[in-house]
Amino acid sequence: MLLLTAALTAAALQGTTQGTDFRWSGTLPAGKTIELRGVNGAINASATSGREVRVSATKRARRSDVASVEIRVEEHEDGVTICAIYPNQRSTSGCRDDGRRNRDGRNNEENDVEVDFTVEVPATVKFAGRTVNGDVEATGLTADAEVSTVNGDVEVSTRGMAEATTVNGDVVARVGRGDWSGPAEFTTVNGSVTVTLPASVNADVSASTVNGDISTDFPLTVRGRFGPRRLTGTIGSGGRSLSLKTVNGSIAIEREG
Repeated sequence: MLLLTAALTAAALQGTTQGTDFRWSGTLPAGKTIELRGVNGAINASATSGREVRVSATKRARRSDVASVEIRVEEHEDGVTICAIYPNQRSTSGCRDDGRRNRDGRNNEENDVEVDFTVEVPATVKFAGRTVNGDVEATGLTADAEVSTVNGDVEVSTRGMAEATTVNGDVVARVGRGDWSGPAEFTTVNGSVTVTLPASVNADVSASTVNGDISTDFPLTVRGRFGPRRLTGTIGSGGRSLSLKTVNGSIAIEREG
């Protein structure tokens, strides 16, 4: 288990819900991740010039009792995860398991509580934001970021590396680093995908759509067969995997600057 700073531990103990509001703050070591996991509701992340992570959440509902949804803070070796726990999820082991087991949100159909998260992210801290029904927006960040939802738009911009996925919504991403390791994926099913990359990037690109067009600002060395809706090729010298996919929507690969 990661030994976090005293300020972080104290802040975790003090994070409570007051009425419909939740607030938490703490410091994380450089390279660790602040992760937010929701089910119903939006996630908004922005940069802060300070060293402290600040998270707030607002709960609202038309029928259900907002107190039925708990907001939990969990420390782990990768950083801190803060999640919304619905009544049917409380028998499971924790935030990270809950997020995986309830990705479709079907187990929460009778509870209409929505939880909107807001977080301020320091320059040295990575960010991950995941929800099911709601938009995810993470802009102006410095470190690596990963955002995902099922029903909603996702937008991310960072000086680091980014990944973004949804099912029903648009993907808009601005990536500051071109030296990522492993595959970088930007995907949706019903929506467009727009990714802006550094001018110096080298990548092996795979892009496909069924109902839409593909455009790129970069010269591409195309491999194999290609058409207006599918291409496989190389930007620069290649080497890093870049995957862009949709079914109903267009794909645009844009060059920064």
